[in-house]
Amino acid sequence: MLNQLHQWLQDSIFKPLEDKKMPVMEHLVEFQVRLTRAVIVLAIIFMGTFFYAEALVKWLRVPLQNMFVPSTLTWEPTDLPTVPFVFLAPAEALWQNVKVAGLCAIVLAMPYLLFEVWRFVVPGLHAQERRFVGPFVSASAGAFYAGAGFSFFFVLPFALNFLISYGVNSGFMPQISIAQYVGFALWFLMVFGLIFEVPLALTLMAKLGWVDAPFLIQYWKWALLGSFVISAILTPTPDPFNQTLMAGPMFLLYWVGIFGAKVFGKKASAETGQPGVPAVAMATAGGSAAGMSMPKSSGDEYVGVPGGRPH
Repeated sequence: MLNQLHQWLQDSIFKPLEDKKMPVMEHLVEFQVRLTRAVIVLAIIFMGTFFYAEALVKWLRVPLQNMFVPSTLTWEPTDLPTVPFVFLAPAEALWQNVKVAGLCAIVLAMPYLLFEVWRFVVPGLHAQERRFVGPFVSASAGAFYAGAGFSFFFVLPFALNFLISYGVNSGFMPQISIAQYVGFALWFLMVFGLIFEVPLALTLMAKLGWVDAPFLIQYWKWALLGSFVISAILTPTPDPFNQTLMAGPMFLLYWVGIFGAKVFGKKASAETGQPGVPAVAMATAGGSAAGMSMPKSSGDEYVGVPGGRPH
C-alpha cells in the first residue's frame, strides 16, 4: 500500500504533466467548473453555520468581559461593568448573524477552497515547484487558523478590556452597537490571521531567490517602520494602543520569516559567485553591471462563556 501511495504521489503530484497547449476557452471552462464547486460547498457550509449563528455570536462576545488564562485553559471574568448591546437599525441584528456565519463558513471551507486553487494551478508548475508549493499552501491555512486563534484568546480580550476600561474610567457609560462590535472583532481575527502568513511569505520569497536572510536583516528598521504603518492602516480604531498590539506580533513574525529564509532559502549558485545577494538584485544589475562589484548584504446582562459559570 505504501508503494502504491508513493507511486500515486509521483504520478499525480510530483511528475510534470504533459506540456500541452490549452486554448483560452478551456482555461475559462475549467476555472468556471472549479469556481462553481467552491461556491456550492461554501453555500452548503454557510447554511449549517447560519443555523448556529446565534451561538457563534455569543462566543464572539466572550472576549469582551472575559480573559483567557493559559495556565488553567479557562476564561475568567474581568472587572468590567455590564456592557449592554444595542442595534440601531431594524435589520442590524440579522445582518450581524449573516456576517458571522459567512466568515465562519469561509474559514471552515478554506481547506477545500485551497484544494480547488491547487488543482487549477498545478498543471503550470514544475515537479520541483510542486514539492514546496503544496506544503506551503497547507501551511498557509494552518498559519491563518493560528493567527485567528491567537487574536481570539489573547489579543482581542486584552484590547477590549483596555478600551472599555479607559472609557469607564473617563466617566462614560459603556453601550456598544452590535454591528460595531462584530465588525471590530471579525476584523481583528481576519487581520491577525493574515499577519501570521508573514513568515511563510518571506520563506517563499527566499525559496524563489527573491530575497535572502542577510538582505532581510539589513532592512529590519524599515520592517519595523512598515509594521507600524501597516497596522495604522489595518486597525479598526486610530489609537496607538491597537496599532502597537498589531505591529508588535507583525515585527516578531518578520524575524521568524528571517529564520525560515535562512533555513529554507535558495542556495546561491556557483554562477553568481556572490552569496548573500538576492536574485532580485542580480536580475536588476543585468549583464551591464558585470564589471561592477556588488555590495555584500548582510447584551443587558453579563456576557459569559456559553455553558460556563456566571459572573
